[in-house]
Amino acid sequence: MSYGKELHVASLAVQRASILTKKVFHEKAKGTISKDDKSPVTIGDFGAQALIIQAIRHNFPQDEIVGEEEASSLRENKSLKDQIWALVKDARLEDSQAENDLGGPVENEEAMLRAIDAGNSAGGPKGRIWALDPIDGTKGFLRGGQYAVCLALIEDGDVKVGVLGCPNLPVDDSAPLSADVGEQGTDEEGRGVLFAAVLGQGATSRPLGRGALQPSQPIHMKQVTDITHATFCESVEAGHSSHGDQAAIAKKLGITNASVRMDSQAKYGSIARGAGDLYLRLPVRADYQEKIWDHAAGDLIVREAGGQVTDAEGKRLNFGKGRVLAENKGVVAAPEGVHAQVLDVVKEVLSKK
Repeated sequence: MSYGKELHVASLAVQRASILTKKVFHEKAKGTISKDDKSPVTIGDFGAQALIIQAIRHNFPQDEIVGEEEASSLRENKSLKDQIWALVKDARLEDSQAENDLGGPVENEEAMLRAIDAGNSAGGPKGRIWALDPIDGTKGFLRGGQYAVCLALIEDGDVKVGVLGCPNLPVDDSAPLSADVGEQGTDEEGRGVLFAAVLGQGATSRPLGRGALQPSQPIHMKQVTDITHATFCESVEAGHSSHGDQAAIAKKLGITNASVRMDSQAKYGSIARGAGDLYLRLPVRADYQEKIWDHAAGDLIVREAGGQVTDAEGKRLNFGKGRVLAENKGVVAAPEGVHAQVLDVVKEVLSKK
């Protein structure tokens, strides 16, 4: 199966949702409500989830969706619901054919709430399940740094299609990562990238547009011949990944380049196109379980760009165990040629804890 329609719909849906998130940022409509895992939720989170799920349900009505948000808080908070609906009802692509391909605008407020609530799949090893993170890296989004709109199709536990919208990354695939990439990037000219991959068909990037999809080009991980010259990408939040362990690993590998810290799956996209080399997400506590929507799209994009992605024990990430990566601890993403070398050092450092 070529997954051509799935790729097309997912790419357009992420592009349309990314436009909404940029509008939210510029209007500074940051009405946040508390959430169990303590990460902030914004109007953009709910609006982007509604837009993407509406497009999936229109095109693939039998598919299930694992989404991060649900609408119970909106049903009780009219002010927040009204703010989100004001954005969602006007969100559309500037190309009429592209908009029609998604099923057109969301019909009304109730349809918006139903779409948000449709992301309630439990996940699992069988069937077609979309994993959606409407804004990955919410704190990065709120401060004008890196965030991503993330969507992946998982079929029988295997990721088949992955799309990342990264509105604040440079369009230029060859632009090196600067130390301030996690802080500076709000919608200047030359920013906004759509990464995509289909299993067995390679990975691509294209500029994030406002209408029909822009032309794409293949992307590839940089071949690292000397690990000491590699650059790490790591999470901004110390609560997401252990910075101390990362520093110890870098030291053992002889890496002296400063790590580039940024939020979200923008890290996966960055290393997939060779702007960075290595991405580690190291366990901060024994009982923490990663969510599938935080990794599914990025995992496929890196592997299709010539990389290897495993957990900290060397196992492939298993997306067929429900809403979390129940069988995996941590993430090690690197070019295929040096992944084993990096993994050995990761195991050595973590074994001493």
